[in-house]
Amino acid sequence: MAGLLWIRRALADVGRCQVLSLAAFAVSAAGALIVGVLLLLPVGAGLPLLPAAATALRRLSDRYRTWAERWTGTHITPPEPLDPHALDATASRRRRATAVLGDEGFWRDLRWAWAEPWIGGLLVAVPLALVEYGVFGAAVQPFVWRLVGDGNWYAFIPVDSRASMLAALLLGLCFVAAGLRLAPVVLRLHARWSRRLLAAPYTAELVRRIEHLAETRADALDVQAAELRRIERDLHDGAQARLVALGMTLDEATRLLDSDPRAARARLEEVRATAQRALQDLRDLVHGVLPPILADRGLGDAVRSLALDSHLDVHVEAALPHRLPAPVESAGYFAVAELLANAAKHSGAREVRIRLAHADGTLRATVTDDGHGGADASRGSGLRGVRRRLGTFDGTLFLHSPPGGPTTATLEIPCASSSPKTSSSCATG
Repeated sequence: MAGLLWIRRALADVGRCQVLSLAAFAVSAAGALIVGVLLLLPVGAGLPLLPAAATALRRLSDRYRTWAERWTGTHITPPEPLDPHALDATASRRRRATAVLGDEGFWRDLRWAWAEPWIGGLLVAVPLALVEYGVFGAAVQPFVWRLVGDGNWYAFIPVDSRASMLAALLLGLCFVAAGLRLAPVVLRLHARWSRRLLAAPYTAELVRRIEHLAETRADALDVQAAELRRIERDLHDGAQARLVALGMTLDEATRLLDSDPRAARARLEEVRATAQRALQDLRDLVHGVLPPILADRGLGDAVRSLALDSHLDVHVEAALPHRLPAPVESAGYFAVAELLANAAKHSGAREVRIRLAHADGTLRATVTDDGHGGADASRGSGLRGVRRRLGTFDGTLFLHSPPGGPTTATLEIPCASSSPKTSSSCATG
């Protein structure tokens, strides 16, 4: 069974090499087209053609970036989108062409378009040649060697007898096996080669990273300010109001103590009940800031506690080898709590499955419900809040919610970036 699975994957990789080899012709044509347009710029004929040609080249390079990530898991950071002035039909031709020529990503795409057919295309041709030549030896030679007669060679073997035909067949099978074995290796090498040419330059990535950090810092400050306002409001409307009422009732009980002991006793009973309610308000407030079970027993047990409190049928699978950093556990807990609340309020679900896992220095939580689907992170304030909360940790939220369901929300939080004192393994001691 494992052998059949490997053969299927290898054949799929060979097919991908074939796709890349054919796409190299399109890349070569796009590169030649761009150069032709550039040569026409001095006479003005290339001005109206350059923005459209640059856009087509960017779409082609984006397709290669998508293939690299989908097929090999190699992420290629795209450059900044083309300048809007290059795509604005109301701008002058010269201004649009100047915007394209001033775009660094355009020149990187053009350099890739000229290099890819020669290097990338030849690279993916190696396993294809081995497989196709091997199939010719294994599937054709056994039937044509009698017809061809003298002069029939396969590689270094003169095929003129049954023994030499069997040798050619065996050699062909070896070529096929070598091609199948080499295909995934070549795909990974091609993805690395593509990343070297297509990835955004380091300076652009650094600028993007600084902008992201500034944005997440502003979000973190907004979240912190909103949390402080919530705590202040809960204290003012809850525990503080009850404590004020407790003091007033206690003063009244003190005045009645000598003149009307029975009424004083009733007021003291009210004081005790008010104190209990104030204490419960404080406990609820503390639970909203940092649940005691999260601090004492960790994320897995805290999420199980959420499951027990939910009216839905919630199944929790926690595969966490050790305690995670406190900020990561807190962010994961409140994000899962918000996702569970959304499922209960809006999805019409009856069953929810939560899976917690830790791998490669990342906390990954998946929440799947059997509701009617159609969730949109851009419209729901709760989902936007989850995304903002995770953004302060460089975390991400992926939402898959087709109409009719099911809805699957996957959140990932890199543990190493949560604290300068946290190791890459997410271990806390």
